[in-house]
Amino acid sequence: MALLVPGESGPPELVRTWVRSVGGAESNVACNLVRLGVPTRWVSALGDDPFGRAVLAEVASFGVDTSGVVIDPARPTGLYVKESNASGSPVRYYRSGSAASALGPALVSTMDLTGIRLVHVSGITAALSDSCLELMHALVSATRTHLLSFDLNWRPALWAHRESGVLRELANAADIVFAGEDEAAAAFGTADPLALRGLLPDPATLVLKHGARGASVLAHGEPAVFQPALKVAVVEPVGAGDAFAAGFLAATLAGDDVARRLRAGHLQAATALRTHDDVGPPLPDEVVEALLDADAATWAAAVIT
Repeated sequence: MALLVPGESGPPELVRTWVRSVGGAESNVACNLVRLGVPTRWVSALGDDPFGRAVLAEVASFGVDTSGVVIDPARPTGLYVKESNASGSPVRYYRSGSAASALGPALVSTMDLTGIRLVHVSGITAALSDSCLELMHALVSATRTHLLSFDLNWRPALWAHRESGVLRELANAADIVFAGEDEAAAAFGTADPLALRGLLPDPATLVLKHGARGASVLAHGEPAVFQPALKVAVVEPVGAGDAFAAGFLAATLAGDDVARRLRAGHLQAATALRTHDDVGPPLPDEVVEALLDADAATWAAAVIT
């Protein structure tokens, strides 16, 4: 979607200058994955309008393959407006009737997944429309040779007039599931790791994010692994969850162990926390390499500014 952020300080109702950027859960993950050296294709729909052209150009500028993006001549590109704040950034979405909301299960038959190692989706898509929910069902139920990653990405406003119970079914069909504690409590009624495992028994990997405290992985047949988050001088938090997912997924595809996957997620999340944009500039390679393999004391003492 196109993204507008305040271009000056003050209450948003008094702000007259706004800066146009680009954001969105899946496209954020795609852009971050390319930054991490993972060739990535983004599949979505945009309107044949200035915002749509801006989104397409911005995502492609990261090196993401956008050949699978549908240009809809009749429907507009989605838009969201973000109020930037280090403690949390209220977001208002304007995407009812958008091009992306018109996507449906027929899209799956047009996607060539030959050689694809991982498909990443989020719970947002399932809430956009009935046809988008059918698309999600088609994606998760299709025979696959790739990993399927599902980020809960709970958006209560989207589910106000829809049945959110379907999220459990979609999440349980995935191989890797990401959920924040607050999201899990709202969507599934619990943030307790063992209870969540009971609700989602099938995914091989369940990643539970504990906010600024850190994140845990619950894998089949293995004890839970916790990795504390990095200390970061936060500008604002929107996009950090998508960046975390990208870092974790890139490390998963690289065959890293669970603790290193979590650290890779935290390091990539830090890139988004340091900026008003949804996708932030990368950390220096030497910082990333040093912290990925640092001892616990060095990791705990690190501060990303």
